[in-house]
Amino acid sequence: MIFSMKALIYTAITAGVGLLFYFLFNSLGFFWVGVGFLGAFAGTGFIIGTFKVPDVEGFEFTRKTGGEDIDDVIKRAIKFKSRKNRIYVYTKEENE
Repeated sequence: MIFSMKALIYTAITAGVGLLFYFLFNSLGFFWVGVGFLGAFAGTGFIIGTFKVPDVEGFEFTRKTGGEDIDDVIKRAIKFKSRKNRIYVYTKEENE
């Protein structure tokens, strides 16, 4: 099975964005440029919905997020930026 439900949804959403570029370039007479944009956006959506971040020791980013789904990493980054780069840490202190 090539498409999981998540990959299919991401592919459809990003292909919809690529469809806008397709119509724009097609109306200007650049049919193949529009098809290229449509394919690039759909392929990007498929990659985001399917693949995981590789675990490469040479880069700090991949060392921290290696093995996680790409869409989860993107969601977490957007959430972090929307909170104005703040991280809230709640600790539970135990008194013995």
